[in-house]
Amino acid sequence: MADQKPALVLHLAAGGEPLLFALTTDETERLTKDLSHFVRTGSVQTIKTKDDSEVAINFTHVAAAYIDDLNRKNRVFGLH
Repeated sequence: MADQKPALVLHLAAGGEPLLFALTTDETERLTKDLSHFVRTGSVQTIKTKDDSEVAINFTHVAAAYIDDLNRKNRVFGLH
């Protein structure tokens, strides 16, 4: 089994292709706990990506957000 490659997936309310941000294990754990709160409140949060970049995300503009594994070949929303 291949190593997992966690990523934050953001679907913007305006539409278009989703945005993908590769994450570290620590950031994945933090976001797993807080992601629904960020979307519900529309807060602005800084996310640290796997390449040590920091990205400010305004969750007011996000329609759906979730953590996914980029290694999965067949993707069905909500199924692993």
